[in-house]
Amino acid sequence: MKLGAFSVSLVVRDIQASKAFYQNLGFEIFGGNEDENWLILKNGSHTIGLFQGMFDKNTLTFNPGWDNNAQPVDDFTDVRDIQKSLKAAGVEFAVEADESGSGPGSFMVFDPDGNPILVDQHV
Repeated sequence: MKLGAFSVSLVVRDIQASKAFYQNLGFEIFGGNEDENWLILKNGSHTIGLFQGMFDKNTLTFNPGWDNNAQPVDDFTDVRDIQKSLKAAGVEFAVEADESGSGPGSFMVFDPDGNPILVDQHV
């Protein structure tokens, strides 16, 4: 099972203050829209997302079909196939992808400690 690019989506109270803090650590803006209260930042191969008012908790995020530079890859496991495998293993879902569709889709599960895991396919 190939989960794709990995990032941590951080819940922030003040997007400007968080952006400045992480830029001081060497992160650079890679994507997002500050006017919509979300930014994606990179430092080498490390990626974080800053999200103000969008999530309740910091979230582990995987993007099937993307490499670490948000570029499409040919060889990946579709989000619906990942979901089917996890369902077969007895994993409970907070949000499910439409298994009859194709292309973009997402689901969310929680690990045993309540940490949210978002699998969000954009291709």
